[in-house]
Amino acid sequence: MSPQPTLTPDAKCVGGSPQIGPDPATHPGVVDPIMTVESLSLWYGSNPALQGISLEIPRRSITAFIGPSGCGKSSLLRCFNRLNDLIDGIRVEGDIRFGGRSIFDPEVDVNALRKRVGMVFQKSNPFPKSIYENVAYGPRIHGVRGRSDIDAVVEKSLRAAALWDEVKDRLGESALGMSGGQQQRLCIARAIAVEPEVILLDEPCSALDPIATARIEELMQALKSQYTLVIVTHNMQQASRVSEFTAFLYLGRLIEYGETGRLFINPMKKQTEDYITGRFG
Repeated sequence: MSPQPTLTPDAKCVGGSPQIGPDPATHPGVVDPIMTVESLSLWYGSNPALQGISLEIPRRSITAFIGPSGCGKSSLLRCFNRLNDLIDGIRVEGDIRFGGRSIFDPEVDVNALRKRVGMVFQKSNPFPKSIYENVAYGPRIHGVRGRSDIDAVVEKSLRAAALWDEVKDRLGESALGMSGGQQQRLCIARAIAVEPEVILLDEPCSALDPIATARIEELMQALKSQYTLVIVTHNMQQASRVSEFTAFLYLGRLIEYGETGRLFINPMKKQTEDYITGRFG
């Protein structure tokens, strides 16, 4: 189904209570947003997952979504490239604007949207193909045909994912034989290969050891000069290390959103303080 947005531009829904004008706890004044979420609510059947979310995602930076399990972090992330459309019984109200246009516009090509907004999942999911074919798959789907062109995309993407030097001599080997951290970086290379503008990462380090996690975090820092990254994480230390902006969600509501340093050191909402200091969650 194609969810139709219901917009209420003058009223923002923050913590479940309508307010006129921006709430400083959830509207930090992003200077150059690449995506704008406007009063977004989402239901799985009759169960609400998101309630009145409004925020802006800054361009070429890292934004982290934190909060306890079941708070709506991944549901919100999957809205950005409409992966939730694949779930039966989904209903969406509100809007997400990307490049000045609603992503829910009936004329939007969802496949083109997902090319521009890539996704890396919690569990690395390389195709049961060679390392080379994993990265080449997306460009081929989108019309790249020449072998030399595909070779160039594969090398460029693997270099961008800090993986080229480790695999350049075994590109024909199965991706399933790589370590967990390498597989996750391969999935990032696969996402980069189709030249997205935004990369969504849903708990990308949850299954990795500390060394592999550090490599992924270093990679994210390197990628933000070219891409906008949005990461869901349960690891608050990770959010504080890698992100410029952090959004704290609880029970489907956006409680607080702002610059990461400020939010962790001087939160504006008591719920935020209670969560980051371990009083719940």
